[in-house]
Amino acid sequence: MLSMAGLSMAGLSMAGLSMAGLSMAGLVLGPSAHYPPRPMSGNPLLHLGTDLPFDRIDASHVKPAIDALLADAREAVREIGGSRFAPTYENLLGALEERLEPLSRAMGVVGHLESVATTPELRAVYTEVQPEVSAFYASIPLDEALWKRLVALAASEDARALDPIRRRHLDKTLEDFRRHGAELDAAGKARLEAIDRELAEVTTKFSQNVLDATNAFELSIEDEARLAGLPESARAQALQAAELKGKSGYRFTLHAPSVIPVLTYLDDASIRETVWRAYNTRAAAENGPLLPRILGLRAEKAKLLGRRDFSDLVLADRMAKNGEAAYRFVRDLETRTREAFERETRELVAYKKEESGSDALAPWDVGYWSEKLRMARFDFDEEALRPYFAADRVLDGLFEVAKRLYDLRIARTEGMPTWDPSVRTFEARTARGERVGLFYVDLHPRENKRGGAWMNGLVTGGPRGDGGFDPHVALFCANATPPVGDRPALLTHDEVETLFHEFGHLLHQLLSRVPVRSLAGTSVAWDFVELPSQIMENWTWEREALDLFARHLDTNEPIPEELFTRMQRARTFRAATMQMRQLGFGVVDLLLHRELDLAKSPDVLAYVRDAMAPFSVTQLPADYAMIASFTHLFAHGVGYAAGYYSYKWAEVLDADAFSRFQREGLFSAKVGAEFRDRVLSRGDSADAAALFHDFMGRGPELDALLARNGLSSPSNAA
Repeated sequence: MLSMAGLSMAGLSMAGLSMAGLSMAGLVLGPSAHYPPRPMSGNPLLHLGTDLPFDRIDASHVKPAIDALLADAREAVREIGGSRFAPTYENLLGALEERLEPLSRAMGVVGHLESVATTPELRAVYTEVQPEVSAFYASIPLDEALWKRLVALAASEDARALDPIRRRHLDKTLEDFRRHGAELDAAGKARLEAIDRELAEVTTKFSQNVLDATNAFELSIEDEARLAGLPESARAQALQAAELKGKSGYRFTLHAPSVIPVLTYLDDASIRETVWRAYNTRAAAENGPLLPRILGLRAEKAKLLGRRDFSDLVLADRMAKNGEAAYRFVRDLETRTREAFERETRELVAYKKEESGSDALAPWDVGYWSEKLRMARFDFDEEALRPYFAADRVLDGLFEVAKRLYDLRIARTEGMPTWDPSVRTFEARTARGERVGLFYVDLHPRENKRGGAWMNGLVTGGPRGDGGFDPHVALFCANATPPVGDRPALLTHDEVETLFHEFGHLLHQLLSRVPVRSLAGTSVAWDFVELPSQIMENWTWEREALDLFARHLDTNEPIPEELFTRMQRARTFRAATMQMRQLGFGVVDLLLHRELDLAKSPDVLAYVRDAMAPFSVTQLPADYAMIASFTHLFAHGVGYAAGYYSYKWAEVLDADAFSRFQREGLFSAKVGAEFRDRVLSRGDSADAAALFHDFMGRGPELDALLARNGLSSPSNAA
């Protein structure tokens, strides 16, 4: 799923300024701490180093620690902005990174805990402190004294002597300050601060409403006969879910490992309908009224800052550069995909009529009949792959791929505190023994954990005096199928792809070697950040890679060649439909942030239903409200708002970049080293297009993506 990456502003990695800690991928925090000891030494949030004390942090620590760190941060901005010394890079930008890091790190840890181990007390205190912290970060570009010193630094001899990376940091900071209100008058600055504060409050509430609505639903089925068609793995999971709640029968929830099998396999259409409607109306009553407020605040912010719309504001420092370019990109791909999409829809309707006598197709029928058509056409059932994908072996496979490509050695660690007993910890080292990072893996759903999959950077290591780097600390989370009874967790191939995806983000963070932390790791343009994650998914389709870890749970045999062949043949099954679904989200996102006039269309739910209709296989019901739980767009002040197109944009990059591995060797040490050194280790130290060109020797081309998806089209640059 979804990842939010590179949350930064003003060139300072401050966990997003407007919503510290709520990242889905690549939350890049500030420097490793060299800050003076503070009072309240018993509060673990005040002294966060590489060893994060997750076992000692509770809700009572949050407010006193954040209040103290926030006071320190405010004082730091006053001191740095009011300094009597001539501005230099070190006493201005370097000092800001160093002095603001303790607050950034603490809020990142608290925000993470609120997303994976929330309690009513933690939620309440996070909701209380988060707007204050958000308002502080939003106020930094509005500080007149700081802005004047930045302008003076840019015109100084010191700036002209900077190395390219620090010069880029300075230039991006200047532009970010301008884009975030540095040149507004006093009234404009006051209004901007109020907007950012309210956005932080309302988007946090949006996210919490989604979690509450997800957890509020359960469907109990007593009669096992109604579960006809459901795979045994899903039945066992539903039985265990009921037992854990002290209930009889089978319990279904709105977590992905429960929803997906129901909509894909269950014969009973009434149950599929119940689950589909519940999933696609989550939090509609609570979040429906929040949507126009969030969109209105974003639009007002863009106008205040001199931009046509919110897309132009947030895309200015991304590869697309503006909303119009992003919109042209998704519409162009839509045009190239529509004919195949309509053909696939006709084929599905015809197949259903042939099998059932009716061509009526409801939304909750699409996954079910698609799976039956896939079985008929390819004799391939994804459930047949589960025994080959035990979760621990998948992790071993991830680590072996990283070893072969990037010369990393990853080993389990013991003794690192975690937020849940199920969380595992690991250490990554180079072949020479240099420790590059520590990371946590949290694979399965819990009621105190939000849905989806994501990567967060918790500590971004900086350069040491000996030429090495302090280790990075990161994590990746998923909501994959949990273990049942004494059997290990057995994953679907889609879930395996998801783990490879998030691990790609993790590698981007751990392998960073950028001396300026604000430009390190995943703190890159969001339409580039998915390249390192999406490219990793390709190895899950290659025999040479699968044989490293895909072994049958009981026999230890690799995937049989016949099954692998069927899997490969089915890879592009309904690929146009899947692509249109993603393009639909991208188009709707841009329409909401570019074209929607709330005065004329105040009902955002209805607007989205109409906009999604051309991308849907079936007619959408009148109560369809997917957008009310779309946390990518609305669980953060910015998040993926006006940027959902990034997934498809980055797919162009990843398919093209992977073509080098296909040509020169799936585990080519040479190509792997070049991808590590020219992309993964470089962060935002150079323009994203330049990094891609460094690796490929040219700009991106569309052909590889279309070929991978079984579509054909003339070559087109991304």
